[in-house]
Amino acid sequence: MEWFGNIQMSDEIDWLIVGDFNLLRKPEDRNRPGGSIREMMLFNEAISSLGIVEIPLHGRRYTWTNKQQPPLPERLDWFFSSNAWTLKYPHTLARSLIMETSDHWPCVIEIKTSIPRTRIFRFENYWLTHDSFLPLVSSTWNGNFHQQDAAMLLTTKFKALRCNLKAWQSQLSNLKATICNVKIVISFVEAIEEWRDLSLQEWNFKEILSHKLAILLHQQIEGKVELSNG
Repeated sequence: MEWFGNIQMSDEIDWLIVGDFNLLRKPEDRNRPGGSIREMMLFNEAISSLGIVEIPLHGRRYTWTNKQQPPLPERLDWFFSSNAWTLKYPHTLARSLIMETSDHWPCVIEIKTSIPRTRIFRFENYWLTHDSFLPLVSSTWNGNFHQQDAAMLLTTKFKALRCNLKAWQSQLSNLKATICNVKIVISFVEAIEEWRDLSLQEWNFKEILSHKLAILLHQQIEGKVELSNG
């Protein structure tokens, strides 16, 4: 705590300080009574001495849970910025994501920008796990293309493959969308859990969802591994 409070921060540099501090700022940062008031005071004194600003967290109250029944969620992860950063990026915020395998909810720092997003073709690694993927690629690549120039022939094949993969993908169950939907349902259950203990049926339902999410994430990783090996 002494080291943290004595960090030398230049006023002209944009500082962003984030991480698992394993500390509370106030008693309300856990759902049950407890916590060291002395550590809370020392933590807040260090924050004050640095003159940093807490970045607001959107999406949930806590960032860690002991994953037991009944659970003990706490706010242990914190996000701060220097005054220089706050003046330059006033709309910075932290947003919680869905917990996957860790006992911490992952969070992402968002900075609003006006950078346009271009439409690009994205290859999904999990496509490699589908039986129909390689036959589609083979039939497209070996199709009849009326091009004499080798470079133009290669370009035409890639364009045709991209077009066919887009059409093929639209007929598949989207793995990313399925993962997103499962995470949304888990977040609803976790929101209930912040205000009351879950019933046995709700707890079991959450465990089933977590198991399903792990399977889907494994499928996603398998696709990445196959792409890397290829």
